[in-house]
Formats: sequence, C-alpha cells, structure tokens
Amino acid sequence: MNAKSEQGFTLLEVLVATVIMAVAVTALIVGLSQSVHNASRLAAYDHLVMLARAKMSDLLLDPQLPFEGAVVGDFPPDESAGARAGWRAVTSPFDVPPNAGPGTTVLQQVALEVWWQPDGASKRTLRIESYRPAMIPIPVAQ
Repeated sequence: MNAKSEQGFTLLEVLVATVIMAVAVTALIVGLSQSVHNASRLAAYDHLVMLARAKMSDLLLDPQLPFEGAVVGDFPPDESAGARAGWRAVTSPFDVPPNAGPGTTVLQQVALEVWWQPDGASKRTLRIESYRPAMIPIPVAQ
C-alpha cells in the first residue's frame, strides 16, 4: 500500500483544531457569564429607578414637605431588593416673581437623590428633579 493513498488527519492537525475549539468555547463562556452579570446589575438598577420615581411622586404630593430645605430617609430592605438604600430630597423655590410675598404660589424645585449599595459593590446614586406649585409660607408671629 502506498503512503500517499491513505487519507485522514495527522495528530498535529487534530491538536491544533482542539486548541482552536477550546479557545472559542472559553471565550463564549466568558461572554455569557459577563452578560448574565450585566443583566442582573441592570435589573437591580431598573428596580431602584422605579423606587426613585415612586418616592418622587410621594414627595410631590406631600403637603408637609418643607418649602425650602432637605428631607432624608432610608428604604426598607424588602423594597430595595435587599441592598442598603436611602434617599435625600432638597426643596427650593424656583423662578420666584420679583414682588412675591408670603402666600404667593410659586414653582418649587424638588431634587431627589437616591443611593444604594449592592453587596460587595461601591455606592451608586441616581438624581432626579421635578417641580410643583407651592405657596410661600406665611411667617408665624411669635
């Protein structure tokens, strides 16, 4: 039998093909792992964004919210997907007319900063702003 008439792969060709497949499969697994991690992180972010919007709605409807100042609070762990989370709202008058006095309705800015710290990660923040009509407080006589 002639050596040139035999067909098949040499051991070197099989080893090279195996190495190429191993590199490709490893890269694919690393990519999938990173995608799952990013999806989990984005799901937590989306949850906190919804929580921030709900808190902003509560603040905009709160008649006890100070005309000018800051209010702070924490979210319960069951609402914040188990992460430590809290908020800080700063209120201030916005675009007050020149001769506006006590009792005048003006536009009030409400700036809400929500923070959260997932397990083993650094603190993250989200800031949203909104506006509402508010009356300039009438001073209390002493």
